Amino acid sequence: MRLNHILRCTASVAVVGVAAFGFAGAAAAQDGPTTVDDIIVTAQKREQSLQDVPIVVTTLSQAALEGAGVRDIKDLQILTPGMTVTSTQSETATTARIRGVGTVGDNPGLESSVGVVIDGVYRSRNGVGFGDLGELSRIEVLKGPQGTLFGKNTSAGVINIITEAPSFTPGFEAEATYGNFGAWGIAGSVTGPLSDKVAGRLYMAKRERDGFYDVVTGPGPRQETDDQNQNFWTARGQLLILPSDDISIRLIADYSKRDEYCCVSTQVRTGPTVAFINAVGGQQAAPAPGFGELPFSRTAYANRGTGQTMEDMGFSAEANIDIPSWNATFTSLSSWRNWSGVNGMDLDYTTADLLYRKDDGGYGFELENLTQEFRLAGATDRLDWLVGAFLTRENISRADSYWYGAGYTPFMSLLISSQLNTGTGGLIPISPNIIGCLSKPSIDPTMDAQFLAGCLLQGGMAPGGPTAASGPGFGVGHGVQDHYSQTTNSIAFFTNNTVKLTDKFDVTLGLRYSNDHKRLLAVQDNLGTNGGACAGALGNVGNLTNAFIGAGLPAAAAGATAQRLAANVCLPWANPQFDNRRISESNNGGEFSGTIKGSYRFNDSVMAYASFAHGYKSFGYNMDRVQTGVTPAASLYFPSETVNSYEVGLKNTLFNRSVLLNLTYFNQKFEDFQLNTFLGTAFVVESIPEVTTEGVDADFVWFTPVEGLSFSGGVTYADTKYGNFTAADLTNPGNFPQLSLLPGARASFAPEWSATAAVAFDRSIGSGMKVGLNLSAKYSTEFNTGSDLLPYKMQDAMTLLNGRITLGAEDDRWALDLWAQNLTDEEYKQVAINAPLQGSAFQTTVQPNGTYYNPALDTQTYNAFMGQPRTYGVTLRVRY
Repeated sequence: MRLNHILRCTASVAVVGVAAFGFAGAAAAQDGPTTVDDIIVTAQKREQSLQDVPIVVTTLSQAALEGAGVRDIKDLQILTPGMTVTSTQSETATTARIRGVGTVGDNPGLESSVGVVIDGVYRSRNGVGFGDLGELSRIEVLKGPQGTLFGKNTSAGVINIITEAPSFTPGFEAEATYGNFGAWGIAGSVTGPLSDKVAGRLYMAKRERDGFYDVVTGPGPRQETDDQNQNFWTARGQLLILPSDDISIRLIADYSKRDEYCCVSTQVRTGPTVAFINAVGGQQAAPAPGFGELPFSRTAYANRGTGQTMEDMGFSAEANIDIPSWNATFTSLSSWRNWSGVNGMDLDYTTADLLYRKDDGGYGFELENLTQEFRLAGATDRLDWLVGAFLTRENISRADSYWYGAGYTPFMSLLISSQLNTGTGGLIPISPNIIGCLSKPSIDPTMDAQFLAGCLLQGGMAPGGPTAASGPGFGVGHGVQDHYSQTTNSIAFFTNNTVKLTDKFDVTLGLRYSNDHKRLLAVQDNLGTNGGACAGALGNVGNLTNAFIGAGLPAAAAGATAQRLAANVCLPWANPQFDNRRISESNNGGEFSGTIKGSYRFNDSVMAYASFAHGYKSFGYNMDRVQTGVTPAASLYFPSETVNSYEVGLKNTLFNRSVLLNLTYFNQKFEDFQLNTFLGTAFVVESIPEVTTEGVDADFVWFTPVEGLSFSGGVTYADTKYGNFTAADLTNPGNFPQLSLLPGARASFAPEWSATAAVAFDRSIGSGMKVGLNLSAKYSTEFNTGSDLLPYKMQDAMTLLNGRITLGAEDDRWALDLWAQNLTDEEYKQVAINAPLQGSAFQTTVQPNGTYYNPALDTQTYNAFMGQPRTYGVTLRVRY
């Protein structure tokens, strides 16, 4: 039975040559389906027709993925309406969102709302899906909570990736690619029997490409003049062992290595602080008139390197044992994975030497994961049943570092003295020497305020003398080295059962109990003299207050101004209260998740269904320096996220089973949504009380009467909004000013409409030759690319188009592809950010519009990580 099952699976994979919502590729056209019935999915851990599954599933075959040029999950979004995938300061920080909901990936303490599963193995971070995924059998995108069957933390959906298994039929495939930006790549695989009971498959690939950004390096020491290049290789080996007719074992080992430089960002609006960048010898994009929005550009500014090295390796063993007497199958799936990444960063994104991170191992993180899943599934005439258990142990180690450049102290002096200059009507000059005034240790308490006032009035010069004030600045070099370690132990028990109450009416009940125990250990440490400037400024708050009172300010205003100036000196990486600070936190929590679905089949062509699902994403710890004012956060804990989801759908198979038309209404409510937002100095996880998303998914496929021609597409309308909340509703009310644009507003990365369309044409032209055409397009209405929803971070409506023309042999022995990604060279932002230390967007008091944002007072410089430009090339493929 097991051998027959393996052969049946192999046949079903081959037959889905044209998947729903994708294309037919030349390589699979001969075996392409002619009806909707050929589209098979495993969304419920068993093979089913797509039209029998009561959830929204976008299924993409090998040919569809090949035709659209999909090699990783970022490429996947062009085929999936309602899905976005972005990355920021590193390609490891990759975030997938479905229906406008996902988890920003810059903080390794956060697990993903959209789960990635590769050959049954759950990956707890989206970044592991960025890279060459190898030979893909198909990808299934499941929308909505999927926590019952697909592991922990899948509150928004699942990307289920199934790779090609070993075959007992010998085969060899190879490809060579060349494209613009100096891109080249080679890949090859071989499969076949090693004995009558063992088959193997080996895949290897190597790819390189120059960067998409031109980089102005200024005085250096950075040498690379481009950025976001590609340089990696990967290998994946498999064994399929069939000891008997009832047993199959699949072993997979893989290894990938990336050695690249990424990621710079470029200015989309340069603010008034450009004068201070120039004053310390730096350069950035010149401001537009009136400090308006800049034209689109992929020119970036960075004097420090952005090298990144990543390694991803793992092993999995899946055993399936048929139990004929029960009509059941027992499955055991074990895995071990290790992922590590080291990065360098130019933190100010200019050529000024302010703040940076070296790619010397001081900044990066490592994730090691062990998982074990057991399932027992069977069927009777009226019941499909499944019970199982899932266990995982995960260890995360994160290192964080900051290095001060020679320009940091004078730049901060210019910023602070500029604020004082404005607040005193020009009495205090703008100067690069003010820090020495603020941080000078006390000498004579009776004279300190007078000295400080005189020092400020003379632009940092000691009163009565020609030399600058002698207070400490920020020591050039390595200033911070933090280490975080989090251990997670999880166990879950689950069941999913479909009862056929009548020949037409089915009810599915799923239930899962998950329990997580997490422990965080951390050491936050300042190095050398780092913290001296902040300590001096804090010691002088009283003197500053008295100096401002002496200058005529009311006492309350004088005290607030003094505190604000000290806080500007005492940013998290300069705060002595973090010096040798040791953290130990642990928590344990459990949650039930599950689903109930009812489906009614009116006839062989029409099925209606309704469902309710409750999803859960675990609590965690924010692995970063977090402070309120100048006081470090007492706890880095953030609570669990939950979601209740309702769906009503109609699945239609029309016109002699050649047309698929599926419609689904959804309504989801997330509570304690884990928002990871950048506050200008650190990433902070804040629990937003409520996020709702309501809308419609529609999917369409037409296998036309014209031989080799098919159309497909999908539309998602999603009204995804934050609920109304106040500062008192947040874990840390002090975060509210930077989040004050959120209450009642559309969520970031949540276009109201998104639509995909695809056409595939494949036809013999005689003489043993055939030609193929594939076009895929994705349209999205405007959306904001920043978690704080600042207006400068909006991305206009856009359309992306990929295309491929194939000429090859009818027997698929060879094919030549001419391809292009982003064919129209659409210019768009992936993610926009506040440039660190370069201006302020939010004010300290409520503005006339009821938020803390006033566009007339916005001095912030904004940067963005841009989308991929047009790429094109040629690929030669051979197979035997």
